[in-house]
Amino acid sequence: MVKALETSFKRIEKKYVLDKEKLGAIWDDLKEHLVEDDYPTSTITNIYFDTADFQVIQDSIAKKNGCEKIRMRTYVTNPTEDSQAFLELKKKDAEGIGHKFRLVSETGAIKQFIESGKLTHATSEDQLLIDELNTLKERYGDLSARMLIYYERSSFKEKHHIKGQPQTKIRVTVDQNVTYRDYDVEKSMGNYGSELVGDGKVIMEIKTPGPQPEWLKAILMKHGIESTSFSKYGTAYRKSQGIV
Repeated sequence: MVKALETSFKRIEKKYVLDKEKLGAIWDDLKEHLVEDDYPTSTITNIYFDTADFQVIQDSIAKKNGCEKIRMRTYVTNPTEDSQAFLELKKKDAEGIGHKFRLVSETGAIKQFIESGKLTHATSEDQLLIDELNTLKERYGDLSARMLIYYERSSFKEKHHIKGQPQTKIRVTVDQNVTYRDYDVEKSMGNYGSELVGDGKVIMEIKTPGPQPEWLKAILMKHGIESTSFSKYGTAYRKSQGIV
């Protein structure tokens, strides 16, 4: 059976920037509760759409308009115009809960949609995303590809039927070799650019539908690991502008 593509998500996301050695230490405990996801490894290329002066990400950093971000994501190493791609809108509500809406199409069709507002081809679409995107375009005007971020991801999910533990649908992802560039953004082939988090570091993200379970809190406390407010696009924007 082919797994149906999800087009909307609602979850709490917490990020942790770790040295690889620290990740190895905590993983000895996490692996007792996690298994590989349905798609355990992937190569991800994100292209973020913004105004010429990066007003969307500036407003997100200032926590305006729900910290919106609009991006196109592919899961192939060298995407072409007809590669499958996801157009995604991420935002947070007043309680800080992350929401993601997406449609599934091809890279060329998505770029055309951003420019013209006309969607010529989609295998799966979310009307709420289209409505939200139209609102975003009314607010900011023209949007174009402004930043490319590439990384390699390992994905895990909570084991089923852990005795004495409720099923919380936890997902854990680990991103490494994260690079970014604000030039040649339309040329989505290749991962050349600058390092985002530094050599020897990874980004671990824990996604939960609600509060973290006690077993997870205990592991994080044991290793002295605390979440951090971190945005890949926000960090790439700051670095590209010489702000950090």
